[in-house]
Amino acid sequence: MSNSLVQVFISRRMATILFLGFCSGMPLALTGGTLQAWMTDEGVDLATIGRFALVGLPYTAKFLWSPFLDSVPPPFWGRRRGWAFLIQILLIAAIAAMTLVDPKTQLGELSLIALVLAFVSASQDIVVDAFRTEIVAKEEMGAGAGVYVMGYRLAMLVSGALALLMADHLPWKTVYLILAGIMGLASLTTVFAAEPEASANAAKDTRSWNERVTQPFLEFFSRSGAVEILLFVMIYKLSTMMATALTTTFLMNIGFSKTEIGTVSKVFGLIATIVGTLAGGAVMTRIGTKRSLWIFGFLQSTAGLSFILISLIGYNPTMLAVVIFVENFLMGMGVAALQGFMMAVCSKQFTATQFALLSSITAVTRVVLVSQAGVLAEKFGWTQYFIFSTLLAIPGLLMLLRYDAWLSLERHALSLKDKIQGACFVLGLTAIASEAVWNWAGAKEIAPVAAWSGALIIGVAVILGLIPAARNKASRETA
Repeated sequence: MSNSLVQVFISRRMATILFLGFCSGMPLALTGGTLQAWMTDEGVDLATIGRFALVGLPYTAKFLWSPFLDSVPPPFWGRRRGWAFLIQILLIAAIAAMTLVDPKTQLGELSLIALVLAFVSASQDIVVDAFRTEIVAKEEMGAGAGVYVMGYRLAMLVSGALALLMADHLPWKTVYLILAGIMGLASLTTVFAAEPEASANAAKDTRSWNERVTQPFLEFFSRSGAVEILLFVMIYKLSTMMATALTTTFLMNIGFSKTEIGTVSKVFGLIATIVGTLAGGAVMTRIGTKRSLWIFGFLQSTAGLSFILISLIGYNPTMLAVVIFVENFLMGMGVAALQGFMMAVCSKQFTATQFALLSSITAVTRVVLVSQAGVLAEKFGWTQYFIFSTLLAIPGLLMLLRYDAWLSLERHALSLKDKIQGACFVLGLTAIASEAVWNWAGAKEIAPVAAWSGALIIGVAVILGLIPAARNKASRETA
């Protein structure tokens, strides 16, 4: 690694991004797996624990309030650093507040605090994504993406595995107080960080509230390749998401125990993801985002083929460790490339809203497309299923032929079609996010209808965006 590359990774900016990533990753498990473990210890029934999945709704719907955080600065420190500091104070308070209730007798109060914690955590993600995008130079975006993911994963290890380890020796309320303290220490980064230059003029914003809400979306959809960018973000990791959707079930069918799967996934998977994202960031710094997306996109698609190797060899713990490590390493490189791309296509003026839109669009893949993994595996068998998941990488890679057009500054006057496209994406994502609400309300027959309706609405937006572009191209060629 050259001296210039080393200097990129050890810079103050990367240290800031590392700890911001840690702050973003800390709350996730505290309303997810760690909270489930606490509730299980307290004897809460499985049905109730399952309904607590609703608290994750803010992570899917965060694009709805991102314009507020993008355009309205707090009274001090600027719109990025100021919001980050206020939100992190609320996060520490929310984590500590969970120790004031008893999961066995105060489920209503616990669910409300957990929902508030998730909402504040999702809001922190909005601000941190904008913060890290604005403080790095264009050539550092790959390194920044890798360092952020490393911080995020380390935090999940602390709030997940370490929390469970502490809970074997300490009361759960003490564990949550310790985690609130760790969150507080990590948040000191915000106190000493510098406000990004791109946010310096936010206090001079004289736009109306209607303009503040709509302009981030309108600016994005004024780009010639806006719909293509959203579609690419949606499908770039479809191959790996489909290949790994049924990992636990597949490995249990081979004969691996839950302990073996969990241990290998936690240890080797975590290490490999961190190393992969850092390696991906380093490579991106040297060869650029475009070439990295091509190379990493191809490499990450081989995850499905590695599972075929396990199915042929059968039960072999050593091979399992190798496959899990290689799989997570390659997927980590893909994550770094996609994160770097998303950072690159966001307007510096509307970073928070546009990054939230890009990250929320992956819900279409996760909630709708990957939900059919079990049906496909059952119909075709494991070998054909993993081959199919590998081939799913091809559409995303072919879309990279349009990369240069996406990164150009070409804009066009907004038409009615552009506004309809933007409305369809927002409406579709909202419908998909509502799936959790319907499940929680007991209307399980409506939940999948809401999700698929949202996907259909987004599909309409994609068609509106792609067909006219094809016609325009054809007309230019004819002329």
